[in-house]
Amino acid sequence: MSDSHAAPSVKMETQELSAYYGAVRALHSVNLSIYENEILAITGPGGSGKTTLLRTLNRLNDLVPTARIEGKVLLDGEDVYDEEVDPCAIRRRVGMVFALPTPLPKSVFENVAYGQRVAGRRNRKELFAIVEGALRDAILWDEVKDRLDDPAMRLSGGQQQRLCIARAIAQQPEVLLLDEPCSGLDPISTHKIEEALMKLKERYAIVLVSHNTQQAARASDRAAFLLTSELIEHGPTAEMFTRPRDQRTADYIEGRFG
Repeated sequence: MSDSHAAPSVKMETQELSAYYGAVRALHSVNLSIYENEILAITGPGGSGKTTLLRTLNRLNDLVPTARIEGKVLLDGEDVYDEEVDPCAIRRRVGMVFALPTPLPKSVFENVAYGQRVAGRRNRKELFAIVEGALRDAILWDEVKDRLDDPAMRLSGGQQQRLCIARAIAQQPEVLLLDEPCSGLDPISTHKIEEALMKLKERYAIVLVSHNTQQAARASDRAAFLLTSELIEHGPTAEMFTRPRDQRTADYIEGRFG
């Protein structure tokens, strides 16, 4: 008989990770684990390093000339910054959704199919199956199934963000990073995105950055609190939000700053 309470396996982890933009330190010695089939919420005030942490996980900061890191980022135990590792391969395995919806100037269908086309897939039947599956996973299919050829820019803001989630998961990543995906969205759109994430964690390790402590509390399995580039504490969400170990975490959760 399998153990239903077996400890989750680590998908990614950082070891003494520090990140810099020129002489400015944006992260300081962060040690953090990201588990399979769980949602990790990273919260903290603006400027605490949340977005930088996400961008170091899939090497997006490589595109910033002044950026550099110290320490390690491991994916399945392998250092993603090893000189033999292809950054593009890492970005395919570790997908990212940004705060502002970024649909391509293409149809709804082609937005989701884009990554597969770039990878060389041309079979229309196969592409359609991937697109439909991704849109269903993003809880968007029923709203756009009769509009697949319409420009993506005609969708509402909340629909565009779910389209971006669908585009990311159509790449079939192993880890999904989301940087304030509900920023500026209405409560109904926010609920749909959170509902989608709860289902998606059955297949992915998910990291959700949110400055909204209520969202972090309700939509994650584990949570981490960043403050002025340092990881103050992390652990199971219920514990961190009800029995924080550090007074700074308690002050932030209770709205005394940030």
